[in-house]
Amino acid sequence: MEIKYIDRENKKIHIEHPPVEGLLKFLYNNPVGNKTILPIVKRKLITEWYGRMMDKPSSIKKIKSFVDNFQININELEKRIEEFKSFNDFFCRKLKPNARKIGNGLISPGDGRILTFEKISDLNNFYIKGRKFTLSEFLADEFLAEKYQNSSMAILRLAPNDYHRYHFPYEGKPSKSIKIKGNYCSVSPYALFKNLTKVFCENKREICSLNINNKKEILIVSVGSTMVGSINSTYKPNVFANKGEEMGYFSFGGSTVVLIFDSSIFKINQDLLENTKLNLETYIKMGEEIAIEN
Repeated sequence: MEIKYIDRENKKIHIEHPPVEGLLKFLYNNPVGNKTILPIVKRKLITEWYGRMMDKPSSIKKIKSFVDNFQININELEKRIEEFKSFNDFFCRKLKPNARKIGNGLISPGDGRILTFEKISDLNNFYIKGRKFTLSEFLADEFLAEKYQNSSMAILRLAPNDYHRYHFPYEGKPSKSIKIKGNYCSVSPYALFKNLTKVFCENKREICSLNINNKKEILIVSVGSTMVGSINSTYKPNVFANKGEEMGYFSFGGSTVVLIFDSSIFKINQDLLENTKLNLETYIKMGEEIAIEN
């Protein structure tokens, strides 16, 4: 199984090779790994243990090889490599001011690979394997699910080598996050394409409602994953936030941010929709426009 994505900037198609790719293939594609080892990996105990390991000063030795292997642009970073106190400190790195341009309309909340759907019901056509995706399971709230059942959705997947802070996709007043307990399934493409419902509806997640103009709202859902100790919110609830302002960050591992919004307010960019129909995620950066205002 090759995981392909398209770079929005240069239109080139790339093959993704996640860290510990061999292990992920074994856990999600091999019947033995799937039935024996995967249930153990999903446990919170394993995630917390690994998180503590990445917080230790000795973990800084992993930084240089990580930067070299994934060609991370250190010129964008707020700190110099030598200033980080641990690998997790580096993983949660901040960027220099203006390292990302803030576009018009609805923007990407982070760096990563995005899939977009004009209607949430389209997800069931995209993910052929696995059981049917239901919004009520994902949001764990029947009222919210009914309210947003005909909305659009954007799924931004952050690979472990991506910048792991996420930002507000539009200006407005954010609610306090609703926390939903769960496991720590991987959000790697091997897991995601295998069964979207299992990954999204079993993982730990937090839901924030961003109140924008005309009393309309955008749902912002952060999803934790394997080896991610926590979802760390940094914003102030019920205080107006500007578009592009930091919202939070993830500890070590891959993660996902999901946006759910009314298609009558925002129309998703055509290139993103076309790539999704071709089963291609699109690599974009925080601040890039993903939908225009109607």
